[in-house]
Amino acid sequence: MILVFGKTGQVARELRLLSPGARFLGRDEADLTDPAACAAAIRAIRPAAVINAAAWTAVDLAEQNEDIATCVNATAPGAMARACAALDIPFVHISSDYVFDGAGCDPFAPEAATAPLGAYGRSKRAGEEAVRAANGCHAILRTSWVFSAHGANFLRTILRLGRGRDDVSVVADQIGGPTPADAIATACLTIAHTLIHDPTRSGTYHLAGAPDVSWAEFARAIMDEAALPCRVADIPASAYPTPARRPANSRLDCSGLAAFGLSRPDWRAALSRIIPQIGDPA
Repeated sequence: MILVFGKTGQVARELRLLSPGARFLGRDEADLTDPAACAAAIRAIRPAAVINAAAWTAVDLAEQNEDIATCVNATAPGAMARACAALDIPFVHISSDYVFDGAGCDPFAPEAATAPLGAYGRSKRAGEEAVRAANGCHAILRTSWVFSAHGANFLRTILRLGRGRDDVSVVADQIGGPTPADAIATACLTIAHTLIHDPTRSGTYHLAGAPDVSWAEFARAIMDEAALPCRVADIPASAYPTPARRPANSRLDCSGLAAFGLSRPDWRAALSRIIPQIGDPA
């Protein structure tokens, strides 16, 4: 049995559909602000593997709440990883493109130097370091621009705006791979099951949708798929200031996924599948 931390987030929702036999712990049973309780849950349940699909994902709020974000994104995963190492079971942890500074135009390889631009990225990098330091069987799966039919994400925001406006301005100088949450869930399960039988595949991997696009291009594709007449105007990131800086280049080198028989998902095909599932995105 696989134990999953998280129950209502985008990836956790997809994991519940893909693996109903797994055990899912929400905040009521495992609050990530209490890392010791998370580790105790692993020791009590003794699963075959653990997937951490819970995180602090409010990028801008992390700037004023870095201590809490770091507890949730770093201290708790570290405690989970140590508990898994002690029980000799695999631990799969989801991380982010925000651990990189976004410099250049080339895709970041898993071994590339990290240099986060803000508090959220720092908390995610600290989480990676804590997981590796546990010295157990693990996989860190970095991903980017997550979207699904549920929760707060760019797809749902653009649909809401597109249904209520004639035009919308979207950042065009940040490039990355929009990633469907169900593809992340599938990868987490595949990696977890593989590590149970082959712990030598421990390491850091990247998963991002293809092809790489700007936020504005992604928005136009959403409008087209949803048959919305709303026009998308390109703007620079400087015209849309936020408390936290975002990487300009979020391209990820995902070639390592081949070790698990996985490849980059086509986000365009995912849009055609997901948009019909969304009613009122408000």
